[in-house]
Amino acid sequence: MASEKAPATTMTPPVPYSRLKQIAYDACKTALEKADHYDHAKTETWNTNIINSILRSLISETTPSPSTPPTYKYAVNSTIIQHLIPSAVSRASPPTDSKPPATATPAEQSASASASVSDGDAVKGDGAPSASQQTVSKGVGRRGMHSATGAYWNNEKDGMWSFKYEEAAGRGMDVVVSIIWIAVA
Repeated sequence: MASEKAPATTMTPPVPYSRLKQIAYDACKTALEKADHYDHAKTETWNTNIINSILRSLISETTPSPSTPPTYKYAVNSTIIQHLIPSAVSRASPPTDSKPPATATPAEQSASASASVSDGDAVKGDGAPSASQQTVSKGVGRRGMHSATGAYWNNEKDGMWSFKYEEAAGRGMDVVVSIIWIAVA
């Protein structure tokens, strides 16, 4: 992911980088303010709200007057990634220190390393982890992600910038926003 800091190139953003960060932060915070956990059914709405809020802010702040066309074209991407909570870890008590037999197959070794699920640790119907799941899953369950974007453009007028909304991590997700601007004139 690109840095939230100003890049070392000569490109000039349509608004200062500190303002880009504030616009992205505010959009994510507003879209996710009622979310306490990842909910796949709501991700489309969250992404749409984040993208539209950023676009509205950028267009309003960089358009000289309502009768003047915008000086930049924008593309905004919002990606919401659910933290992975392995079912054997998240739904069960911590594994014991017992080792599987030396002759066990990899599948048998994996199965014997997992603890059994207790009735009190079942996943809640709304998809939110129970208190015991949150305790067991701390520090685990993050999915790897790498994203890259390339472009052929005017390096002095056009550019891109990425932002990670850190407050989403406590809700079981990562949110990464990318903004691309292209000067019209």
